[in-house]
Amino acid sequence: MTNEQEFHSKYDEWCKDWNLFCKEVLKARLDKEQQAIITSVQNNHMTAVASGTARGKDFVAACAALCFLYLTPRWSDNGELELNTKVALTAPSGRQIVNIMIPEVTRLFRKAGVLPGRLLSDGIRTDYKEWYLTGFKAADDNMEVWSGFHAVNTMFVVTEASGISEVTYAAIEGNLQGNSRLLLVFNPNITTGYAAKAMKSERFCKFRLNSLNAENVVTKQNVIPGQVDYNWVKDKVESWCNPIQKEDFNEGEGDFKWEGKLYRPNDLFRVKVLGMFPKVAEDILIPYEWVEIANKRWLERKDEGFVPNGEARIGIDVAGMGRDSSVKVKRYSNFVSDIWKHQSAGVADHMHVAGKATEDLKRSNTVCFIDTIGEGAGVFSRLEELGYENVISCKFSESAKDLSDVTGQHTFANMRAYCYWAMRDWLNPKINPNACFPIDDMFIEEVTDIHWSFQSNGSIIIEKKEDIKKRLGRSPDVADAFAETFYPYNTLKKVDKNRIKEIFGL
Repeated sequence: MTNEQEFHSKYDEWCKDWNLFCKEVLKARLDKEQQAIITSVQNNHMTAVASGTARGKDFVAACAALCFLYLTPRWSDNGELELNTKVALTAPSGRQIVNIMIPEVTRLFRKAGVLPGRLLSDGIRTDYKEWYLTGFKAADDNMEVWSGFHAVNTMFVVTEASGISEVTYAAIEGNLQGNSRLLLVFNPNITTGYAAKAMKSERFCKFRLNSLNAENVVTKQNVIPGQVDYNWVKDKVESWCNPIQKEDFNEGEGDFKWEGKLYRPNDLFRVKVLGMFPKVAEDILIPYEWVEIANKRWLERKDEGFVPNGEARIGIDVAGMGRDSSVKVKRYSNFVSDIWKHQSAGVADHMHVAGKATEDLKRSNTVCFIDTIGEGAGVFSRLEELGYENVISCKFSESAKDLSDVTGQHTFANMRAYCYWAMRDWLNPKINPNACFPIDDMFIEEVTDIHWSFQSNGSIIIEKKEDIKKRLGRSPDVADAFAETFYPYNTLKKVDKNRIKEIFGL
């Protein structure tokens, strides 16, 4: 729009068509699926959007919020605000509001150039006290923040909605009176909670933003800046999906057609590309949603400025030649502080890995575990030569006799099965609700694709590494390194039963 007079002349038209407001005022380019979401928010009280990665869910949420903010209030002939409007943006963490939602709103506001109000660090304020948009972190210990959102027109936009508690949603729903809206946008990484139930509820109009349908992917051109692109999706089809025959095709299970071929996705592809919930098989070692929960908890602790202390248990998986990487994982009880990776471009680089290990071994209260079957033997020997007594040879092939899981119910075929199952128990939110693990796509790809089974004697065994490598195209390096941090023996190779739960962080 070119001036304020033209803005007022078209106001009624925009009120009837919010997508027109997005196009002409916000200058937002929305694809057909995003436009359908705007139409839903215009006409329905509750809308839920499950989305693939970089599919524009937060962008369309910001567009919907500004539509509601500017197209619902009403004034008397003398300029008094008669029907007030309040919009609240919320998320599980302050970082998601400050770094994601507020910047999206800010860009749209500035691009429009004619919208009344002024930008603040937490939203938009106008000359009317009862007409504004604000953003803040959703917190169970601060329920009073919701009490001020009674208005004739009220909208709540929840991003990363799967991370918000039922307590918070109860407070939000208490304000859904009059002309109200609730918009949930999220990646469907967990199958439980309010957001997951919303995608099955008749109360909500439901949408799924599938990255296969994104305009950049369909046109094979970067038409919409910042949106998921063709090359990324193509790589994920090749990495995370298996070709299938026509007779095996089942669209209801997430199977899809891509460039003339049929594919079956794994859970990573379902969540990050298709915008579908994970479908975990019973023999998968670790469900996708367990890792996502630990990732969110890790981000929350980092936002709080948490600094780990106490004993550091370090697992090192040493790579040889080929695609594999050497990996070092450092864990303090319930908190994995960092993951170091080294790709030596096809050349075994044991001395570099040994040098990296010494940075930690010099510190007190640190113990390092290295699988000495294969490439790890050289690194272990070098560290022993350097005089480090806090480095331990961890052989995944050795016996797990006398060892059981934290419940005392399961036994294990070998040490590899024991350590991997201990890693599973550590990530299980029902057993360990405090696990914090940094976001790492390699780790998620590995542990959500590893299978386990019972032997005839009832012991648990993990599938052969060769079978895992065939599917992944590489070794599960991060999973191996992390599993080593649960090695249960002390330097004398005796089971330290009194420290098992301490080792787990339980």
